[in-house]
Amino acid sequence: MPSFGRRRTWTFVLVGFALFFVLSRLRNLRHGGPDTFAFGAPDPDPAANDKGTGYYHHPPSRWTSLKLHYQVPSMRQFPKGPPLALPKVQKSFDPESPSDREVRLRRQAAVKKAFLRCWDSYRANAWLSDELAPVTGGKRDLFGGWGATLVDSLDTLWIMGLRSQFDEAVTAAANISFETTSLHEISVFETNIRYLGGFLAAYDLSGDKRLLQKAREVGEMLYIAFDTPNRMPVARWNPHTASRGQYQTAQDSVLLAEIGSFSLEFIRLSLLTGDPKWFDAVQRIMEEFEKQQQTTHLPGMWPVVVNARTQSFNKHSDYTLGAMADSMYEYLPKTHALVGGLLPMYRDMYEAAMDTAIRYNLFRPMVPDEKDILMSGMVSTTTESGKIVATLRPEAQHLACFIGGMFALGGKLIQNQTHVDKGEKLTDGCVWAYQASPLGIMPEVFRMVPCKSADDCPWNEEEWMKAIVKMAGQNTEKLDVARAEALIAQKRLPKGFTNVQDTRYILRPEAIESVFILYRITGRPDLLESAWTMFEAIDSNTRTDLANSAMGDVMAADGKPSDSMESFWLGETLKYFYLVFSEPDLIDLDEYVFNTEAHPFKRLLPPS
Repeated sequence: MPSFGRRRTWTFVLVGFALFFVLSRLRNLRHGGPDTFAFGAPDPDPAANDKGTGYYHHPPSRWTSLKLHYQVPSMRQFPKGPPLALPKVQKSFDPESPSDREVRLRRQAAVKKAFLRCWDSYRANAWLSDELAPVTGGKRDLFGGWGATLVDSLDTLWIMGLRSQFDEAVTAAANISFETTSLHEISVFETNIRYLGGFLAAYDLSGDKRLLQKAREVGEMLYIAFDTPNRMPVARWNPHTASRGQYQTAQDSVLLAEIGSFSLEFIRLSLLTGDPKWFDAVQRIMEEFEKQQQTTHLPGMWPVVVNARTQSFNKHSDYTLGAMADSMYEYLPKTHALVGGLLPMYRDMYEAAMDTAIRYNLFRPMVPDEKDILMSGMVSTTTESGKIVATLRPEAQHLACFIGGMFALGGKLIQNQTHVDKGEKLTDGCVWAYQASPLGIMPEVFRMVPCKSADDCPWNEEEWMKAIVKMAGQNTEKLDVARAEALIAQKRLPKGFTNVQDTRYILRPEAIESVFILYRITGRPDLLESAWTMFEAIDSNTRTDLANSAMGDVMAADGKPSDSMESFWLGETLKYFYLVFSEPDLIDLDEYVFNTEAHPFKRLLPPS
């Protein structure tokens, strides 16, 4: 679930912070000095180290040779002993009929063809850049300039059996230098999930040691961002000043997902290299979250904004499983799977968080066909008469569609059928939103009417219209039908939608991600049909002369492309579409676990 910072109609403080974060991620500012990091460059004043300037003198070196300012006094070690035999996740599928196989393979081939078309355009027009501009044919470097699309696509190439393209890409990736960037600042979170995750997964699949070496290089660089007084990472990090040995401090305002989404990549890197420092780094963060889990305004969950400098993870008032928090929660059951149950804290934290989310964040929306589906919204807390009051904002997000897969996977791993059932209804909710939208593509953010009862929710057209008028700022008891109909026409609202705050589709993977996971768990044949309908709608509406492009408005009949193709289109979205039409033993969920960028890591399994 990438790109978690998006515009919202939330409190001014949260909106301002979110917009600052988006801008800090998407800008392409040039560093004032040379692009290559000045490792250990001497200060102008030879005595500067004695004057408390914050710089430490080193001879020219790489990330591995930078001296840490804040040494770890006692390194945490990964638990000893064999992994546990966790409950089976994937359904045992019956043999398919020849006709079903023919349909499945034809669909799989169509997905592969779409991928190759985009890959060939990237190779021809933007090779080694982060992204291809799919309308103009230009290129962009928004994620360090280290070839984000190339690295994100490595495991997709392998999974699709494109060995010659994979070999060429690995050779190119092996020559990427993480000692230079044109950006003034990088997101440690994005670098972790895209680059470190991409190299680790490609290594786990292929065994090519060059990929493990690159993973270690990225890991060594990221480790420097953790060199702070309390060992909390600098989320939006200036590698130029860090390479010169400047002292660092973690930020006061950090998104939950930015600081809580390192466990899969860092633990896997420690397991593969035998070096515990990455395990130690992430455990220090997660142990602090564990301590404060029941002390927040919504005990069990953590707020969307935390203070990394003071390690205060319980003060903010907004709580969600969606944007800005998403992968923090996603990584709890997945880390439990990765380590074979050897770190029980991750299972415990997941269960506690989901108990709270089920109670406060999940809601059944009122829809015209009265389908029993779920969505996940934002909860804001206030204090009234000394008590905490939680208020649901019934806002659905495309990004939050990953939650269905998370619940289903987590439920299987801990043998909680309630979670599996919630996962089904959440996934069905996103499929419903696709089907209800004009182009067959779910928009980025929209509002719905929450049902008064989760068990019985008849459609009420008058109540729906009242909610639309209220969202437009007219709060009256008597329905203004003419006003409601005008708003419905103006905003092109399908029945069930009361407002669409963000009409974009940015080639997101989260809905097909949950469809894939739920299909592997339940084997429901209708999910294959839903996946194909989704793919056809996305491909036909986003296709350009070169590749596929994000769209600015999927509520319009002629939605126009916005000339953007983030790396997750090839790294996640098309990978999940391909896998849902593959044989179930290709990336078996009982053997692999996906990071939030759809990179599959090998799980620790007990001896057979």
